[in-house]
Amino acid sequence: MSADEFDSAQVIAGIPHLPGVYLMKDKRDRVVYVGKAKDLKARVRSYFSGADTRPFVAHLGELLSNIEVMLTENEKEAVILENTLIKEHRPRFNFMLRDDKEFLQLRIDPDGEWPRVQIVRRRRKDGAQYFGPYHSALACRETLRVLNRHFTLRTCRDSVLHNRDRPCLQYQIKRCPGPCVFDVDRAVYAENVKSAMLFLRGRQGELVEGLKAKMLAASEGLEFEYAALLRDQLRAVEKVLVRQEVVLESDVDQDAFGIHREGGRVTVQLLFIRGGRLLGGDTVHFKDQLGEDAEILSQLFMSHYGDGAFVPAELLCPVEVEAAETLAELLSEARGRRVKVVVPQRGPRRKLVESAQRNAEHQFTHHTAEADTDAILQGLRERLDLSRIPRRIECYDISNLQAGAIVASMVVFTDGKPTKSEYRTFKMRDLTSQDDFGALYEVITRRFRWLAEQDYEPGDAENPLAKKKPVSTKVPDLVLIDGGKGQLSAALDALDDLGVSGQFDLRSIAKSRTLDAHHEGQKDVEHSPERLFRPGDAEPTVLPSNSDEMFLLQQLRDEAHRVAIGLHRKVRGKQSLRSKLDAIPGVGPKRKAALLKVLGTLDKIREATLEELLAVPGMNRAAAVRLLEALGRSSG
Repeated sequence: MSADEFDSAQVIAGIPHLPGVYLMKDKRDRVVYVGKAKDLKARVRSYFSGADTRPFVAHLGELLSNIEVMLTENEKEAVILENTLIKEHRPRFNFMLRDDKEFLQLRIDPDGEWPRVQIVRRRRKDGAQYFGPYHSALACRETLRVLNRHFTLRTCRDSVLHNRDRPCLQYQIKRCPGPCVFDVDRAVYAENVKSAMLFLRGRQGELVEGLKAKMLAASEGLEFEYAALLRDQLRAVEKVLVRQEVVLESDVDQDAFGIHREGGRVTVQLLFIRGGRLLGGDTVHFKDQLGEDAEILSQLFMSHYGDGAFVPAELLCPVEVEAAETLAELLSEARGRRVKVVVPQRGPRRKLVESAQRNAEHQFTHHTAEADTDAILQGLRERLDLSRIPRRIECYDISNLQAGAIVASMVVFTDGKPTKSEYRTFKMRDLTSQDDFGALYEVITRRFRWLAEQDYEPGDAENPLAKKKPVSTKVPDLVLIDGGKGQLSAALDALDDLGVSGQFDLRSIAKSRTLDAHHEGQKDVEHSPERLFRPGDAEPTVLPSNSDEMFLLQQLRDEAHRVAIGLHRKVRGKQSLRSKLDAIPGVGPKRKAALLKVLGTLDKIREATLEELLAVPGMNRAAAVRLLEALGRSSG
């Protein structure tokens, strides 16, 4: 068949009514979709019958060059082969978990020497016990932290265990009994391992009762230190129980699924229920999905659980899953016990599925909003003629103080949202007078000097910037300056002098100006639009005032101004405090510095008692009394 023509009738005519796998190929002979079916002819025919109204299905004839089939003995073989081919070809239209989307699990080998808890990504058939999956690294490590703190199992590797000659810090802070060095009671250690495993299995009720009984027995046996350890374990378990929502009375382990789609865009929500308690969940988003919901869930099960993730006893689904019985059989083999794939119609299990469905819809909407952010950033790139999409934008603002000091702020937006942990503020070091342009030159130099250091070898004595810690070592996509041409020129001069200009885009944003009234007494005051300046361009760029791109830039500018003003007020307050202290007899530079260091603010100095003032290094009674009198307070 010609690669330029696709005759669906001819292709379907050559496909038998047998189980197997079909591979759709595009004009460049690339596999774009892999599917399975009990009846290959019926399945492939369904795509071209006109009954499937999904928009992208209608265009398959334009996309495809051929459909190949691979026959199998039964549906079980087809399920396994489909999963293998999806991993091999990574087709565009298949539901495919990313390689790094392997859920974290916790592993304990109860038969090992001094068992420990490990974080792993893949489950292996090694006789160990696996717990999870955990929806985020943070949740997994928080669980591990609770285990290490309260169940006192070793954390070191086997090689360290066998070669250590003195206990580590974990022993010193009482989070490990030190089996590497000391003669530890194996029975007590084994009980801690058992308790940790009950905790991880979600059997907290059973664990609580066991801990209470052991704590009582230890107290009656006058083993007070052991009883205190059990008490701490009990409190930790009860604290976790308070945070976890009870969703089922049974102690069955389950995963509940919800799915929401609009066209080819799909969101799947997973909820993890262990021992009747909701531990958390995870969300996956995909686009260009050719398969129906039943196919997508089937492929997800094989991709997720087939790679070694923990397999629960029940998978709760919103729709009938394709090849559900075959999937249940395969997953039962992986689990070693029976697994059920069910579509609950009523009761608590149905409520779990409905909750997963609601979460899937919510996450779909949120993810779509993030996609809208990408569109805004792309629009900003086009409107401002930027060299790349501005995923990291830094905005700088200068704030002058009447007393002569100047401060500045740097705020960072990542993917359109504030990254407050990377905000920075600056006090000018090299300026003695109010000079916005000089301040910007200094700030930009301090921010990007590390880029200039790239030309020097580490420790090079000729490096004029050596021994100065960089403000940040991340390269922005766009630097935005609050100001007009003058401020932009000062920033560009700094980058030129460092030799790093051109490594990112640079723009400035000037606020709107009040235009001259057409005639005296005019009530309606006109304002110019906000303008954006670019190095080398005489005329500014003007964005529509109501555009999403302009709104994002205004957010950046306003946030930078807010942070700069905050530092401005803080510095001004300290200057006021220092000036008032300067006027008090007997308070020289050393005593003033000591007062500021110990008490911090004028209010605290004013409220301090004579005894508190005398506790400040360098203060004597006479100076303290004069200070109180100067502040209008009695020393008695």
